[in-house]
Amino acid sequence: MDRLASMRAFIAVAESQNFATAARQLGLSAPAVTRAIAGLEERIGTRLLHRTTRVVRLTEAGASFLADCKRILAELDEAEASAAGSHGAPRGLLSLTASVMFGRIHVAPVVLKFLDAYPEVGVRTLYVDRVVDIIDEGFDVAVRIAHLPDSSLNAVRVGSVRRVVCAAPDYLARAGTPRTPDELGGHSVMQFSNTLAPQPWAFRDTAITPRSRMIVNSADVGIAAALAGKGITRVLSYMIAPHILNGKLKIILEDHEQPPIPVQLVHREGRRPNARVRGFIDFAASHLQAALSSLPA
Repeated sequence: MDRLASMRAFIAVAESQNFATAARQLGLSAPAVTRAIAGLEERIGTRLLHRTTRVVRLTEAGASFLADCKRILAELDEAEASAAGSHGAPRGLLSLTASVMFGRIHVAPVVLKFLDAYPEVGVRTLYVDRVVDIIDEGFDVAVRIAHLPDSSLNAVRVGSVRRVVCAAPDYLARAGTPRTPDELGGHSVMQFSNTLAPQPWAFRDTAITPRSRMIVNSADVGIAAALAGKGITRVLSYMIAPHILNGKLKIILEDHEQPPIPVQLVHREGRRPNARVRGFIDFAASHLQAALSSLPA
């Protein structure tokens, strides 16, 4: 088995954590895959996998080599696609990730329009409330709501959102409207936290950890509680845009908000982004810019 085929076998074993499963995926025999991995380890001079009768796990060297293998094979696929003319018309499978609520509200409609516009493209989406490493996890594009650190990724800014504190007008009429973050201590607070533990709320000039009556790991639930008049919650502005427009929720403490957070389309750096990635970035950027610019200020 040549070196590139051995690398593909290694990736299949590492991802499935099973030699027999990897062999079936590759259409090879299990002994052939075993020999390929052994050949790689002999050539490199170190063990890539810990093997037992029940489990296969990456060694530290194996984890690093896995990332390098994925990068090398991705660059090879890119070069072949370029030579075959795939930089002309988008085709093939695009993999995309975004947060759950932003994905549902804003990304999914763009994906459906993109599929209509480019019938030779398929899309695989992962909507999840965690930071997905698009290189290690094999994604082409990610939608990030964040200030991004320097990295090898390219980013196209499509707008921004605010982190806002809000409540229903009837709750504020009963309990009063806090004028400063410190006044939140006297209010019923519903906090959205992925850790299900109280988290500090950072403002422009201070940070507090509110005493929360309810902590939820879904922004939808916190918003529903606020709509029901149960108290105050803090979310990203796009999440409550319809409720602000129809008057069912009111944003408070605006003077204390931190600067807006950029929304960016992130993709892997490459010499020649393939047609489906470049096509989606251009397509999605214009649609998301229009959608985000129409949100209430």
